[in-house]
Amino acid sequence: MHTDDWLDDLDGTVFAGGYAAARELCDEAARAAGAELRAYAHPLSGPRGEALATDTSWLGPRDAPCVLVLQSAMHGVEGFCGSGAQTDFLRHAPPLPAGTAVLVIHAINPHGFAWLRRVTEDGVDLNRNFVDFAAPLPVNPGYDELHDAIVPEDLTPATVKACNDRLAAYEKEHGRIAFEQALSGGQYRYRHGLFYGGSAPAWSRLTTEAIIADYRLAQRQRVAVIDFHTGLGPFGYGEPICDHAPGSSGAGLARHWYGQALTEPAHGTSSSVAKLGLSDYGWQALIGQPLVFVALEFGTYDFSSMIHVLRADHRLHAADSIDWHADDTQVVKAAMRRHFYPGTPDWQQMVLFRSRQVITQALEGLAHD
Repeated sequence: MHTDDWLDDLDGTVFAGGYAAARELCDEAARAAGAELRAYAHPLSGPRGEALATDTSWLGPRDAPCVLVLQSAMHGVEGFCGSGAQTDFLRHAPPLPAGTAVLVIHAINPHGFAWLRRVTEDGVDLNRNFVDFAAPLPVNPGYDELHDAIVPEDLTPATVKACNDRLAAYEKEHGRIAFEQALSGGQYRYRHGLFYGGSAPAWSRLTTEAIIADYRLAQRQRVAVIDFHTGLGPFGYGEPICDHAPGSSGAGLARHWYGQALTEPAHGTSSSVAKLGLSDYGWQALIGQPLVFVALEFGTYDFSSMIHVLRADHRLHAADSIDWHADDTQVVKAAMRRHFYPGTPDWQQMVLFRSRQVITQALEGLAHD
């Protein structure tokens, strides 16, 4: 195959312009692949009144001892990437190893995807929501100290500069890792703050738990999860991040399957710092030793740019209601979309190539381990 033909095969038409179109593309690909489909309807609607749901597609024998799970839109607006990778897989699904099935979970946070938010309808960062809410909630003293600088009362140039100076001073005093943990590690006190883990299980967490039960994933011999994310790391690079405990079977198998590209926040090798309340931990609690979970994180732009767009989005949604069609709203939403989904042809090609590579590694790992 010539190089141009190989690049043409990385077809950017799997990437949609919005949630509803992404849902349609993925459903069409699932039906064409002969998958069994199910929808978990969300109680709210999108900004144009569109119905919202988390959709699942199952390929392979229902009693397969090994299952690969492909999940998108944990962080809503990041769903453009994951949905494209899922649709690409379904359009080009290879023969599965014996005893293996694939479960595609499309838009686990459909509200965030449709509204171009990183959070859920409750303003909750779903990937900080998997904690025990019956126990004392985790604390993040660094966030407490910096909250009013992270999400200021206004975004005038003078205020933003003063807040950024405070953040820079904190980073200089405490170091980069402590700074990022303070900002993004998770917090449970400030409902309109960034990386808020919530005060109760979110709809998307409950739906995750229902999917795990409905597909009897806890009864399988081995379950591999690839959870698609964007926003951290070099532009277009797909980093497999493992948050299994060091020394666990999940960490060992992930290292064996994904090789030296695998990173582990617990060892300080990742673009991500260690965080509270991750979805990984919820899956680990429900499935246990059979699980091998990685987040496949695709880089976009720098960390400070991410904080900038998230600040604007959180200030916008701090109001009781927003006018979706207002110019100011659309400026904020365009910036959110661009940061978490650059959408350039080279970025799309990098996403598809790396996704295919990591999915192949997972399938081979399930077949042999």
